[in-house]
Amino acid sequence: MTSSGVPDEIHVAGRWRAGRGRPLECVDPATGEVIAKLTAASPGDVAEAAEAGAAAAADPVWRDLLPHERARYLARIGDLIEAHADELAHLQTRNTGKALAETRALVGSAAGTFRFYAAALETTETPLTPARGPYLTMSVAEPIGVVGAITPWNSPIASDAQKIAPALAAGNAVLLKPAEATPLVSLALARLVVEAGVPPALLSVLPGKGSVVGDAIVRHPLVGKVSFTGGTDTGRAIGRLAADKFMPLTSELGGKSPTIVLADADLEQAAAGILYGIFSSSGQSCIAGSRIFVPEGLHDEFVDRLVAGARRLRVGPGTDLATQVGPLVTFEHRDRVAAMVDRARAEGATVLCGGEAPDDPALAHGAYYLPTLLSGLDNDSLTCQEEIFGPVGVVLPYRDEDDLIAQANATIFGLACGIWTRDYRRAWRLARSIDAGTVWINTYKQFSIATPFSGMKASGVGTDKGRDAILRYTRQKSIYWGLDEDPLPWAR
Repeated sequence: MTSSGVPDEIHVAGRWRAGRGRPLECVDPATGEVIAKLTAASPGDVAEAAEAGAAAAADPVWRDLLPHERARYLARIGDLIEAHADELAHLQTRNTGKALAETRALVGSAAGTFRFYAAALETTETPLTPARGPYLTMSVAEPIGVVGAITPWNSPIASDAQKIAPALAAGNAVLLKPAEATPLVSLALARLVVEAGVPPALLSVLPGKGSVVGDAIVRHPLVGKVSFTGGTDTGRAIGRLAADKFMPLTSELGGKSPTIVLADADLEQAAAGILYGIFSSSGQSCIAGSRIFVPEGLHDEFVDRLVAGARRLRVGPGTDLATQVGPLVTFEHRDRVAAMVDRARAEGATVLCGGEAPDDPALAHGAYYLPTLLSGLDNDSLTCQEEIFGPVGVVLPYRDEDDLIAQANATIFGLACGIWTRDYRRAWRLARSIDAGTVWINTYKQFSIATPFSGMKASGVGTDKGRDAILRYTRQKSIYWGLDEDPLPWAR
């Protein structure tokens, strides 16, 4: 670690050292400044981490801990995250460009996640299942051994915690591959996990390209499960590799989420919620409400309200406490978003606001893009069907409820949905009719670690969060205790 507290080594098999992969630079997207230079992990580093992790998970020092004893480690990690919250938030802001208000919330979420799984671990019970003969039956959960956790760049420490905490609670070792562009806060988290007393080889943090490091993790024979959050195409590729190994996989993938305004909605509340749902995190969120459905009779009035609100949003560096929309994570990603807006124009879109980088000279060196609203497109356009992952929303009119449901579900994705209405009966009906793993009614982008999170269709397989997440990092074993003193009748 440098004198300024920025990580400059990776954590492999319990040791801090340079990786054996290619050089890796971490850039502040608000300024273009290089803030850290690392060496990425190599497939050899992955193999070393997997072997050391398997040995650490099998060591009685960790394997034989009682649930309440292992829970103490998780609670201690949560306390350490909270104690270092300010430095973790600032480090994440520098590496991702996110506003400090958001990175502080993500750090708080990570601390809460470790504490939640500490409590869940202490209170998880092994069931005695109903017997159907002269025997006692039970189901026990055993650790998988080594699991892979592959996390995205848009919310590093919170996503890391949602995978590491239940995996450690279940007794596993974890190979964490953070996103290539944003590994710094994940490496800082590893130091706190070790400081909490967790045997060092139980967590390796292996930055690098997904096609190199992620591929090596998924393919390694000692890795018995992978939990992946990221793009749908990568998720498909990982799914094929997992199927070849008969290995369980949890994947939380992309989205093109509808957010729906009904005619009776509180328009002020709806506009505020929609702006937050698409433009917070600079739109870099899998659950961003990027398709905005508005009744035909309300369209012009609501669009005017929405555009006025988008133009008021404060764009700037994440270190400025007034900032609402920070830079995008990299300059390459900003250029990709800009290219997709240019394609939308070619498809016939009207740019209602934004559609370009800001002209403020103070922001000229950052990867900024203005909050952008589009109209004039059909729901089957490429812009309405492909995830942009930036501050870009499309307003779409609808005629009636049948038309709304048909359009909202006409996508390969099924991750999230927002509904704005005063009619709770209609909200319930729509919530049950939309293909989405999470539905928010009169709010958006609110989360609880206690509430399961999953996607439908191309938005993922399996479930994250919730107390049962610990069991998803285990193998179930059934045990039968014979109670009949007589021999089995077949052998008589």
